[in-house]
Amino acid sequence: MENNQQIKTNTDVSELATRPIGRLLWEYSLPAVIGMVVMSLYNVIDRIFIGRGVGPEAIAGLAITFPVMNLSAAIGVLIGAGASARVSILLGQDNLAGAQRVLGNSVVLIIANALVYISLFAIFLDDILRAFGASDVTLPYARDFMLYLLPGMMVMNIMYSLNNVMRASGYPKAAMITMFIGAGCNVILAPIFIFVLNMGIKGAAIATDISMTVGMAFVLAHFCRKDSVLHFKRGIYRLDWKIIVSIIGIGAAPSIVNFCASAINTIINHALYTYGGDVAVGAVGIFSTYTSLLCMVVVGICQGIQPILGYNYGAGRYDRMKRAFWLSAAAGTLVTSIGACVSVFWPEVIARAFTVDPELINATCKGLRTATVSFWIVGFPIIATTLFQSIGMAGKSIFLSLIRQVIFLIPLLLILPEHFGLEGVWAAFPTSDAMCIITTVIMVIWQMRVLNKQTHPLKASFG
Repeated sequence: MENNQQIKTNTDVSELATRPIGRLLWEYSLPAVIGMVVMSLYNVIDRIFIGRGVGPEAIAGLAITFPVMNLSAAIGVLIGAGASARVSILLGQDNLAGAQRVLGNSVVLIIANALVYISLFAIFLDDILRAFGASDVTLPYARDFMLYLLPGMMVMNIMYSLNNVMRASGYPKAAMITMFIGAGCNVILAPIFIFVLNMGIKGAAIATDISMTVGMAFVLAHFCRKDSVLHFKRGIYRLDWKIIVSIIGIGAAPSIVNFCASAINTIINHALYTYGGDVAVGAVGIFSTYTSLLCMVVVGICQGIQPILGYNYGAGRYDRMKRAFWLSAAAGTLVTSIGACVSVFWPEVIARAFTVDPELINATCKGLRTATVSFWIVGFPIIATTLFQSIGMAGKSIFLSLIRQVIFLIPLLLILPEHFGLEGVWAAFPTSDAMCIITTVIMVIWQMRVLNKQTHPLKASFG
């Protein structure tokens, strides 16, 4: 086994250590940002088609499936994010053999995990949907959608996970094209299956399955090419526990966020319903949609910067790694700062984009002004989480992923409303953001000082 096989010169990979950081950040992050925005818009458009073609009960039924989809996404992110970060580090160390084995092991893990959770979902589907709030009215819609979507969940995991590895190995534009293919096909197929073929919510699920299959085929075709930096070959699929642990350890941070999303949303909705009723719950729905779109832009920056951080860390080019981090942190903070300004000074613009109901507009404006007053700093912790993930520090990455919306936010949601009512619920968000940024800055400064004393990262113990 070649443990330290040198990577053949490839402009897509070697440029990570040579080209100007600002240009690399632009070329790698812009496709990722576009891809994330496209996927976000595709979800919105998909819901519009279902709402207009099937009805409000179908939209409610679809909403019940979101926690299940989050669980599926969490499993995909667990492997995809971990594998891509490990690949970047190994390529930076000129360890092509190790990176190839990470690719092979990730494929086996994706398929094995998908078979397990899809089987469990199929067996206990009604019980799971009931646990997430399905009623007698919404359960048939939720069940129909999930039954037809279950086969496509494995396809989604393969596409998204290997798409991350594709980007990490030096192909950001190809990764963006994958996102466009999946979203574009769905936008075309969904109305055909829903309206023309009159298949209702089942048609939406089938359209999604077909679209993701087309996207997966594009990704697999890339890794079947012998001229790709990483490609499928014999001998890379035998599971290695060291590789598995390294993948899961790094991917755990973004995965845990997805796992926790359902629980957090439940607590938020309960608190707002208790102190503000259905209108307050509707307002937080608009707030969440708006802030999620902004965060998706920052996540796109993270996806673009991750190969640059990981490669230069693996190559011992800490000066380039640091510059890449600070530039991306500035870009992420700019995005959330602009978003915060709009929501604090012009919340009506956001509210009216979602509803024409005066009561809901008023409640949303009040909530946005309070909840997003500290949102301008949120971009920095998101980028910092990617920093620790990219250099293989799973524990710190997991901690940063949890502090804003779990460690700080949940206790605040339980404490502040007891004293300040509805305002206390909204105030929990900026308070959590402020506490998060203080913790993050301390951790980043400490890590930069450690890197100043470090001569070279530890070599991977496999490959």
